[in-house]
Amino acid sequence: MRVFLTGGTGFIGHYVAKKLLENGHEVVIATRHPDKIPSLKGAPGVTMVESALLDLTSLEKGLNGCDACIHIALGWGETPFSMLENDTRATVQILELAAMAGCKKFIYTSSTAAMGKMRSVMNETVANLPIDLYGATKSSGESYVLGFRNGYGSKFPNVEMTRNVIRPGYTFGNPAYPDGCTQPDRRFFEMAMAAKNNNDIKINKNDGTQFIHASQQAELYLKLLESDLNEEVFLGLSTTWVSWKEIAEKMIAFYPNSTSKIIETDLGWSNTPMLYSVEKIARTFDLCFDSTALLEEHIKYWANLV
Repeated sequence: MRVFLTGGTGFIGHYVAKKLLENGHEVVIATRHPDKIPSLKGAPGVTMVESALLDLTSLEKGLNGCDACIHIALGWGETPFSMLENDTRATVQILELAAMAGCKKFIYTSSTAAMGKMRSVMNETVANLPIDLYGATKSSGESYVLGFRNGYGSKFPNVEMTRNVIRPGYTFGNPAYPDGCTQPDRRFFEMAMAAKNNNDIKINKNDGTQFIHASQQAELYLKLLESDLNEEVFLGLSTTWVSWKEIAEKMIAFYPNSTSKIIETDLGWSNTPMLYSVEKIARTFDLCFDSTALLEEHIKYWANLV
């Protein structure tokens, strides 16, 4: 397939691009920075389209001739309106353009943040209760993607494009290409710097998550792209919950002479972690991710880098 990919030079995006190329697909990458990853730009099967998320002319041109669209790029803002404008509006416009271009498949990248408040059951069937603007934006994007069916006047009398949603959890990883990038969150880097410089590492007590490696996340995108599913939502996380305290301990261990201490702030969080269900990706795609070994590798990466 010829796949249009927004955010393909970003962290998760460049892993997805790599996975698609390895499996024989062509990739058209829409990005504001086409020269960001030279080795990806020069890879066979890659076409770069320089475009911002709201540049409709460039996006329309890039979508021409594509069989599918995977929307990963994030638009950001500092107010409710700017979040709506830069992310939700961009998602809706890309959704429309993909349908008009004749794409048969559309995958939207949401987030576990769309679900918001943690409850005893956290699977794809629970209602979204976002607790911040980012989660609200992603929840809104999901609603437009899943609700875009048939009967929208002469422009969209029939919507034959399948539309599915992936909600990634905390995704980590070393660069997919030598000149690629890692996750934008700086906590691994900050822990490595603290351990190296004998500074204390401050964390919240009982804070952690089901970390998933970007290569594993990319497997989920590929499986969904190559399926015939429609109007489905999938959580992209591993099976294993790991605390930030464990990561801090492993980071300090890489510096035998470090005098760093772990300082925990007690916010009253339970020492029994609340988990997101990953049963659906196991049942649907036979995907079951354990990121333990990859986390060790990533900790080592940062410890050696700083």
